[in-house]
Parts: sequence; C-alpha cells; structure tokens
Amino acid sequence: MKYLFTAASLLLAAPALAQDRMTLLLDWFINPDHGPIIVAEELGYFADQGLEVEIIPPADPSAPPKLVAAGQGDIAVSYQPSQHLQVAEGLPLVRVGTLVATPLNCLLVLKDGPIQEIGQLKGGKIGFSVAGVEEALLAAMLGRHGVSLDDVELINVNFSLSPAVMSGQVDAVIGAYRNFELNQMEIEGVEGRCFYVEEEGVPTYDELIYVANPDRMDLDQVRRFLRATELATQYIVNNPDASWEVFKSHAPELDDELNAKAWVDTLPRFALRPEALDEGRYTRFERFLADSGLIDGTRPVSALAVDLGAE
Repeated sequence: MKYLFTAASLLLAAPALAQDRMTLLLDWFINPDHGPIIVAEELGYFADQGLEVEIIPPADPSAPPKLVAAGQGDIAVSYQPSQHLQVAEGLPLVRVGTLVATPLNCLLVLKDGPIQEIGQLKGGKIGFSVAGVEEALLAAMLGRHGVSLDDVELINVNFSLSPAVMSGQVDAVIGAYRNFELNQMEIEGVEGRCFYVEEEGVPTYDELIYVANPDRMDLDQVRRFLRATELATQYIVNNPDASWEVFKSHAPELDDELNAKAWVDTLPRFALRPEALDEGRYTRFERFLADSGLIDGTRPVSALAVDLGAE
C-alpha cells in the first residue's frame, strides 16, 4: 500500500509535458483575417496539439517573410504574390499552408471622387504599404488601361491606407482589403469603391498564406499548427456568432464596429483545408509575373510551395 501511495504521489506531482514553442509573425496588426489563428489560441487548439505559439504583429508589414527566411521566426503570414517575388529573389521560403483562399486586395478610391475609371489615375498619386508585391499587382491593373507605373507617383503610406484616401493625400491605394478598408470608410461616413484585382487582369490567388524556411522548419510542428487552425476554421464556420465572441475576447481593441463588420465579410474566405495546395494557382501566377517582366523566368511549384496534406 505504501508503494501505491508513493507512485500515485509521484504521478500527481509530475509536471505537465512541455509544449513545443513556435513563433508566428503576422503580416499586419491582429484583425479578422487572422481569425483561425486567434480562435485556435483562445480555444486551446494549439495547446491540444502540443504547441505554444507566440503571435507577433509586425512593426513593418514587409518584414515577416524576410525574418523567417533569416531564421528569426518559425512561420510568417504572407501573401501568395509576395511568395513568388521573394523566391525569385533567392529567399529561402516555401508556402506550407493557406489562411485566406481568395483575393482581398483591391485598388481603393473614393466612391464619389474624381477617379471613376482606372485610366484616370494617370498623373495621380497611389499609396501602398508593401513594396514589390503591390507594385506588381498595380502595374498589371494600370497596364490594362494604358497607364504605367511611370505615369503615377507611388507613396508608402504604411498602415494608413483608407485614411490616406479619405484625407486626399493620395488618389487611390493598392493593398486595401475589401473586407476591411471599405467597412472602415463606411463607418467614417466616406464611402469607398474597390477595383478588384482579379477582375483587372490579375490571376486569382491565395491572399494570405503561411510561409516557412524549408531548411529550418520542423514539419511535424508545422502540421500540428495547421491542424489546429483547421479545427479553428471549422469552429468559425459552424459557429459564426460564438466565434466572433471568442475572437474579440483576445484583446479589448478588437471589440469594435469595424472588426465586427469585417468578421462577417471574412468568414467565407478562410481556407477550409489550410494544408491543401492548388498547384494551378501557383503555376498561373508565376507565368503572369514572368510575362509581366516582374520576375526572370519561372520556377516549378515545388520551389514555391508544398502540399503537406499530400505527404
């Protein structure tokens, strides 16, 4: 009986198994686009997968993939168009999963302003936040209307996309999200209008993806991370109202009208199978960038992305 008591005491005193630590670098300050990540954290899905995930918003929205490539983070939230450009530049990055599976980006102008057609931007000012990728999309959109990047003045407005348009600092911004900036302007009483990238000559792509350094990543940890976000996405889709309550509880600043509106608009766009890879999207977008002269030649999909669900 003494042995039994001692063994039971040791079991009760034993510490919980240590969780694997991961660092996730976001593309932007926390917002509804990151719903599955925040819900996975709040509902304990990461913990259930044996993970402790440190979620870090960026000071510079263009920095996270570069930091992950340099080994200063495990996973970064990035953009499919950025992935093509960065791999072409030699950065060691590979797409390991998808967060938002449709374009969100748009060219944003005032609804009742002087710009009613893209061609009217010739000689105008256009704001952006992420150099490279947004310039590539903008070049394609302008080109369809006889305007080149040399015909416009580009201004880095960082996080201040809709304020730059509303204040008249710029005539338009590229990089505005249709689920966020349009709602932000509506709340401010200034209606905006989006020219959608996929309707203006840009192939459809995954807006937000997870990228990692293929030489440094722990595949088992990445799979567990994606499993947790998949479970979170299922919860969000099945429980849209309850999941909003979970999301906004993460931080007081998330509980506002803008995030509430954006939450509803974002729900249909989350990737239901974050591991799954649409190879055709990467092939077409790689060819699009090459044909546009924005990258030199093309790379196989295997150099850009992996399908962990198929392994």
